[in-house]
Amino acid sequence: MNATTTRGALLTALAYVLVGGSFTANSVLGHYPYAGGQFLRYGLACLLLVPFVGRGAAGRLRGLGARAWLRLALLAAVGMVGFNLAILAAERTAEPAVPGVLVGCAPVVVAVLVPLLDGRRPQRLVLHGALLVAAGAFAVQGWGRTDGGGLAFSVCALAGEVGFAVLAGPVLRALGPRLLTATVCALAAAEAAATGAVLDGGAWLRRPDATETAALLWQAAAVTVVGFVCWYMGVQRIGTERATLFTGLVPLTAVCTAPLVGTGSYGPAQAVGGVLVGAGVALGSGALPHLGRKPAPTAPRPHRADLRAAPGRTPHPSTDRRST
Repeated sequence: MNATTTRGALLTALAYVLVGGSFTANSVLGHYPYAGGQFLRYGLACLLLVPFVGRGAAGRLRGLGARAWLRLALLAAVGMVGFNLAILAAERTAEPAVPGVLVGCAPVVVAVLVPLLDGRRPQRLVLHGALLVAAGAFAVQGWGRTDGGGLAFSVCALAGEVGFAVLAGPVLRALGPRLLTATVCALAAAEAAATGAVLDGGAWLRRPDATETAALLWQAAAVTVVGFVCWYMGVQRIGTERATLFTGLVPLTAVCTAPLVGTGSYGPAQAVGGVLVGAGVALGSGALPHLGRKPAPTAPRPHRADLRAAPGRTPHPSTDRRST
C-alpha cells in the first residue's frame, strides 16, 4: 500500500476500534432513556466540533441543495439514531449476537451496492475480503436465540450501518470530515429529541449519574468526534468499500474490551474470528495487492543489433536483462 492508503486504513481502523469500545460503554447505559442519551451524545459532539470546522463553514452549508440536506437528514436518521434504535429493539427478543452478526455483513452489502450505484462491477478482491470479514464477525460473536421481530430489527440495523456508509459520499466531498460530522450530529440530536418526545413524553431526558456521565462523555468525545472524523478521513483516502471492511473490528474490539467490565470473555472462537477479520481486511484493502492480479507483461528483450541501431542508446547491465 502507498502512504495515502496506509494512512486511510489506519484512520478507519482507529474509528472502528473506538466504535467497538462504545458497545462496552453502552453496557452501563442500559437504564438511561435511549433518546435522551442519543441527544446528549450527538449534541455534545456537535458543540465540541464547532471550533474545528474551519472558515467558510456557513457558506458551504448554505451552498448545499435540498437533495444534499435530505441526504444528511437520512444519514442522521438511518445511520445514527435509527441504527441504535434498531439494535435496542432487536435485543428485546434476540440475543446480542444476532444483530451483531447481521451488522457484520455490512461489508458484503457495501462491496456490491456501492459499485452498482456508480455503474461499475464489484471489485473481486474487496468482495472476497468482505466475505472473510463477515465470517470473522460470525466466529467472534456466534449466533443466538431470536424470533421474527428480533431478526427483522437486526436487518434494520444492517440497513442503518449500510446507510451510514453509503449516504455520506457526495456530501463528504462538499463539506469535509469535520463539518460533515458536526452537521449530522446536530441533525441526529434534533431527531433524537423529537423521537424521545413522541415515544417517552417528559421522561425522555433526565440527569445522568456519574457513571452514565462518563460513558456519555466517552461516546461523544472519543467515539463520535474522533471516531466519525477518522472514519470520514479514511473514506476520503481508501473509498467507502474498503473502509467498510474494517467493520469487522467492531465485534472484535467489543469482545476484547468486555472482560474489562466483567461482561464477557475471550476464547478460541474469538481468536479465529480475529484472524479471519484481519485476513479479510488485508485482502480487500489492498495490503496483499499481488493476489488475484496477473503479473505485468514483460517487454521482450531487445536484440543486440537493435541496440546498436538506436542512436544514443548504450546497453547497461542493470537494464539489459529480462526481469524475473
